This record gives sequence, structure tokens and C-alpha cells, in this order.
Amino acid sequence: MKDMDDYDYISKQHRMNAIVYDTYGTTEVLRMEQIAVPVPQDYEVLIEVYASSVNSWDWDLLRGKPFINRIGAVRKPRYRTLGADVAGRVASTGSLVTRFKPGDEVFGDLSGCSWGAFADYVCASERALTLKPDGISHVQAAAIPQAAVLALQGLRNHGKLHRGQHVLINGAGGGVGTFGIQYAKLLGAEVTAVDRADKLHMLQTVGTDHVLDYREVDFTAIGTTYDVILDVIGNHSVTALKHALVKGGRYVMIGGPMPRILMNLLYSPFISTLEQKKLSVLVHKPNHEDQLFWIEQVKEGRVVPVIHHEYALHDIAKAIQDLAEGKVKGKAVVSIRKPTAGSAYI
Repeated sequence: MKDMDDYDYISKQHRMNAIVYDTYGTTEVLRMEQIAVPVPQDYEVLIEVYASSVNSWDWDLLRGKPFINRIGAVRKPRYRTLGADVAGRVASTGSLVTRFKPGDEVFGDLSGCSWGAFADYVCASERALTLKPDGISHVQAAAIPQAAVLALQGLRNHGKLHRGQHVLINGAGGGVGTFGIQYAKLLGAEVTAVDRADKLHMLQTVGTDHVLDYREVDFTAIGTTYDVILDVIGNHSVTALKHALVKGGRYVMIGGPMPRILMNLLYSPFISTLEQKKLSVLVHKPNHEDQLFWIEQVKEGRVVPVIHHEYALHDIAKAIQDLAEGKVKGKAVVSIRKPTAGSAYI
């Protein structure tokens, strides 16, 4: 680790590329800008970013919608640079960091600390990061942190999914869904995936037992019931959803419009008591242990991150727009730079 006084001097001489925005809006407000390389605080590391990936939360923060994303930042964005998922190499460490050293390859979810992964460098709390094993690319690692952990927490923690059960994943064609399908199949569950027609073949390749095109079939109206429903979209009423659950079944909402989230929270106690069906809203919690679970599955070949496309840093706007329009199959990964043996540590 370099002396921090030396680092302060070096950082002032170095600039980096970052995708920034100063006002809420669509992808048109994003721009590439050269800014100073950040300085890690005591418990932070500076990461030379090799890859990141796009999540729906990036789109929500960019627009400032729903309004909950503006709490504490009503007039201007809280984070000038978006990007929660990160994979890269530790370039420098704060004075109190104990888990990592310069040269370590890491990945993680920065939504609990700094954000800012759509840049050449980013500072992050050491608690947000996990060592990346050899044999797994930075692109693969960058696809994991937020989407895969959401899938795990939704199906394992909230859904209590186990062998022999039937799970439906609504909006299964994105990152959460493709990881969720593979987790469910590891457990020996039966999986029905709901999404648009152009994603159904991909969903079958990752192990789905049944696929439904939501534009042709309303899964809440066909009479089939499920032990667990994992909902990434939130496009059905509470009344319709409870009819699609078996007695004792569990519905887990990960995403959707705020009115539906509030209705879910409002009616959940009554449905749980009267019909013995559990409705819950998952609050995302970045988790090092959950990241370790997923990286082990990928390392052993039991799970394969589905990568829709590798975008360049200057194509962030297109990556976010593709996600917003539902075009992304699996994960949209941003390949910021290729690892080289000569990468310098700051």
C-alpha cells in the first residue's frame, strides 16, 4: 500500500473517464467526462474497473422515479456516477483496510456505499467486495452481484423454495430471472418462466420447464397454482396473484410500480391470516456471503451468467436504454477495460 500523502499527490495528477449526470432525466442527460481519480478513505479500496453491469435501479435513479429514489436528493442526483455492480483489480487501499491488498481481483455490489462503477476507477467499502477466483472472467463476475443476490434472497430467504415445489418467475428474462431459474433447478424445483416471446428460447436453454409469453397468456387466469411466485415486474393485482398461489404458498415481489408495492404491503397481513398465503416485498441487501455462494456455483460450472451483450463505457446510455425497453436477455455488461499484466497500481 502506498503512503496516502503520496497517493493524494498522484490522484490530483490523474484523471479518469466517467459517465456522469447532473439532473434527472432519460439517457440523454448522461455524458462522458474526465474527472479526478477518487481517493480511498480509511476502510475503502480504489478499484481499477474492468467491468460493470446495468440494473433496473440505475434506470430508476437516472430518472428519479419512483419518487422514493429522490429521498434526500430531491433536486439533483445523490450519485453523480451510476453503476452498482463492479469487477476489477484493487489499485490502492485506505489505511485501515485489512481484507484486500493492491493487485487483488474483486467484485461486488456498491449500492450500499458509493455507486460509481461506470468509470475507470471507483472507491468502495471493503465490506462490499468479494475476491474473484481465477478462471472466472471480470465480465462474468460483474453480472453477479445485484441480480444474482436478489434472486437468491427472493427464492431462498423469502420464498423458502425447496425440492419438488413449483415456482413461477414473472419477468424471468433478465438478470434476476436467469439466475433464479438456475438456482431453482439446482434445488430440484419445477420452473415456469414468464416473459416476452423473443426471450422464451433463451429461458429454456437455462433450464426452464415451462415458458409463457405474457402478451398471450395471463398466468394468474389459467388455473395453475404455484408454491412460490418471484415477481420482477409487478404487473398483476394482489387479488389475481393470491389466486395463483397454493395454500401456504409465497409471493415475493422484487420490482414493480410503487402503487402495487404499497398494495402488497397493505394486504399482506390479511391474506396471510385469512388464506394462509404469504405476500412479501424484498428489500435488497448486498451480502458478501451470498456473493460467495454464486461465485462458487459459477466456478464449478453449475451456473452460467447469461450475458446479453458487452457494451463499451461510452455506450452506457444504450445499455440502460436497452434494459429500460426490455430488450436485454440476462445481463447487460459494460466492459470498461481488458485486464493486462501491466496494469499499474496507484
